[in-house]
Amino acid sequence: MTPEEQLALLVGDAIVVETQDELLEKLKLGRPLRIKYGADPSAPDLHLGHSVPIRKLRRFQELGHHIIFIIGDFTARIGDPSGRSKTRPMLSPEQIETNAETYAAQVGQILDIEKCEIVYNSQWLAPLGSAGLFELASHYTLARMLERDDFAKRLAAETPISIVELLYPLIQAYDSVAIKSDVELGGTDQTFNFLMARDIMRAYDLPPQVVMTWDLLVGTDGHDKMSKSLGNYIGITDAPNDMYGKLMSIPDDAMGQYYRLLLDKTPTEEAQLLADIAAGKLHPKQAKSELAKQVVGSYHGTAAADTAMAEFERVFAAGQLPSDLAEVTVPADCLDADGSIWVIDLILAAQFASSKAEARRLVRQGGVRLNQQTVADETARIALHGGEVLQVGKRRVAKLML
Repeated sequence: MTPEEQLALLVGDAIVVETQDELLEKLKLGRPLRIKYGADPSAPDLHLGHSVPIRKLRRFQELGHHIIFIIGDFTARIGDPSGRSKTRPMLSPEQIETNAETYAAQVGQILDIEKCEIVYNSQWLAPLGSAGLFELASHYTLARMLERDDFAKRLAAETPISIVELLYPLIQAYDSVAIKSDVELGGTDQTFNFLMARDIMRAYDLPPQVVMTWDLLVGTDGHDKMSKSLGNYIGITDAPNDMYGKLMSIPDDAMGQYYRLLLDKTPTEEAQLLADIAAGKLHPKQAKSELAKQVVGSYHGTAAADTAMAEFERVFAAGQLPSDLAEVTVPADCLDADGSIWVIDLILAAQFASSKAEARRLVRQGGVRLNQQTVADETARIALHGGEVLQVGKRRVAKLML
């Protein structure tokens, strides 16, 4: 494949490519490029939002380029301020180590992990020392740092910004110096950091890396970016039935982005999909089902995807109970002497709501059923004998055990 053909394949639907001419020149070098991807182990699980740039890495890998996966065990102690409205708490070394242990296996579901170079940035950042840190900081100004959108907003709102947070982008940029990165990939929330790395690499007499960023995948709510902290995420290690069900729950207007970012569809194909739905040629449920089947299949295989689709249709279309019904034990101290329990306490005991206010809301909305009968009275007391089936919403269902 010629460098020009590689360029067309790699750039695809990237939002930022700084710059295409530089990327083409690097592709013409005739050697495997050093492709950087970094992740702070702030949580032990990756979700489909993380998978977007990792899927783009796979394109580079399939073309013979070298993927360097940086686990930010050093930077995780600081906390990436990208998109944050307040300072993020530092993680302990024990938390970092626990979270990082699962990363390689999860990334290996998308990349050929045996061909990736996995490194920890503490290898070069810990020995940097105060003198090295001072030198690094001398290459960037405070004025330019405060141009960053989230810093500017926090400054205007008089929300505290720690000096440590100002150092974070610089330290992340030094990762590119340490590994002599040719290209760095990520989400659009990282564009500022990646562009800063270009300046820092020049300061250390290195050719600047090419920056490539993609849209952030919206979560299952269809509004905010996918995030574990917001509870709108789909984990890449989710069970097939759970992954399929969550994908079927996304809003119709999010489907186009999911198709483009998770199935590598072109913007033209995305536009055609949306046009077919708008014209009534394709039902949204059918489009969503195909999306869910392909995504689940890519992580769990075609057979598991087919089974998940059949289970979803059986449970949600036909109104039947799941075949793998979970069991929830209601503690004896939650029951009154006559074996009854307030419906709100029952929902909380099953961990189907996070607060009494949420449980009350679910009852008022008609979302609570016991043995397939709606419980509409939020003051109701339920007499339990064991074996009853509690359903809260469409996806939370369990057999109650005493």
